[in-house]
Amino acid sequence: ANEVGGEATNDTTSLVVRKRPHSPTQQKLSRRARLKQQLQTEGPLVHDEDDDVTYGIWGPPSATERQLQTESIPAVETGVELHPKIQAERARIAERDRQRGIYNEEGGGEEDEKQKFDRLVERKMSHLLPPRLEGENPNAVEPNTTFHGAEEVDYRGRSWIVPPSGVKGVDLHDVEDHACFVPKKCVARFTGHDAGVHRIRLFPRTGHLLLSAGLDGACKVWSVAERKCMRTYVGHTAAVRDVQFNNDGTKFVSASFDRYLRLWDTESGKVLGTYTNRRVPYVVKFYPHDDNTFVVGCSDNKIVAYDSNTGEITQEYDHHLAPVNTINFVEDNGTKMVTSSDDKKVLVWEWDIGVPIKYISDPTMHSMPVITMHPSERYLVCQSLDNKILVYQAGDRFALQRKKKMEGHNTAGYACDIAISPDGRFVCSGDSDGKLFFWDFKRTRMLQKYHAHDKGPCIGAVWHPVEASTMFTCGWDGVIKMWQ
Repeated sequence: ANEVGGEATNDTTSLVVRKRPHSPTQQKLSRRARLKQQLQTEGPLVHDEDDDVTYGIWGPPSATERQLQTESIPAVETGVELHPKIQAERARIAERDRQRGIYNEEGGGEEDEKQKFDRLVERKMSHLLPPRLEGENPNAVEPNTTFHGAEEVDYRGRSWIVPPSGVKGVDLHDVEDHACFVPKKCVARFTGHDAGVHRIRLFPRTGHLLLSAGLDGACKVWSVAERKCMRTYVGHTAAVRDVQFNNDGTKFVSASFDRYLRLWDTESGKVLGTYTNRRVPYVVKFYPHDDNTFVVGCSDNKIVAYDSNTGEITQEYDHHLAPVNTINFVEDNGTKMVTSSDDKKVLVWEWDIGVPIKYISDPTMHSMPVITMHPSERYLVCQSLDNKILVYQAGDRFALQRKKKMEGHNTAGYACDIAISPDGRFVCSGDSDGKLFFWDFKRTRMLQKYHAHDKGPCIGAVWHPVEASTMFTCGWDGVIKMWQ
């Protein structure tokens, strides 16, 4: 075949072939440039299923994803009439959600925005909290109290909360007052709560009365000598998370999952004040230098200080990243405050200054829901959720004492209280199986183990400040036990 001037000839046939001339732009473009031009022409939409390899997780939606998104539009939005049974079921679910406070049918308003923000803050533990009913009266439930003793005053006119004759008070941090010993057995059981008991506290200095916080929403004060309930305080619609006596025991404050704190008069059972910031209070402590001020660790990651006279929040401490679990006052009887949280940090604060002066954080740290001050005021004993009890120095450095580590119990997932003997020699704690453990603080050796409670953990423990080998435990079986 001969090719002349773009014409091809043959002996038998003659065929004229004209080639399409190349445009000058196509001759100059490389393969990469042509791909870029094609991408600009077709737009940034992704058409292939494996474009994640090219674009990563930030790639545009694929054609399949766009199709699924289109098909996910409910029929009610496209104008299709739904079956009456489906409409009735949707109406029932909407009414149920309205009653549970999941959304406000009328919508709008500042209060609705506050409730939405509350749910946002509490989303990780919303299954633990009581529902809010729309239109519910925002005031707390009407309190009531019942006295169970024979009479509220004795023949000398003394109140029933006055310590018995001959009982002398002991300072909280006096480690040389008397020697203590590990209890041998359970000698008494206090029953009366309709549900579990979460926290117990002894009367300051003398320990002749025992205060308990029940999951049935009631608080009770028990006589240790008579081993019976003296007064019941009912003022919450949900479980009581924490209770705390003030410095002389004449008042105590209760913190409940119904988002209310109540200040009670121990003797008469009257409510002296009701406080709330729409958050769930987890822990409450009185300021050591002022009975009119108490601090509360809340579910919105803040610590707030209340003035009990005015009911106003006087200070906020906002540096934690998760709900606050414990508050302790250290150094010079309460000039500094140590707090721990679910964010696995321990923060040290100067009183009334909203910025922490020290962070205690480590990649190997676990959350420490309970921290107890050693009677010598030199150490902080911490319940770590990796089934260990750790000890930190309570001075300027707050350093971890790596050699002091108590193990053998199982507390993962439970805020089991730590009790330390008044002389500082023994440490005891419950665990998730209802057992009670005792360790030697100096040698960190386990000394004794008892089966204390059934149907759940041994959650609370306190050591008597006066009697040498007396301590109390409580559990979710609703029983408070006295050990000697």
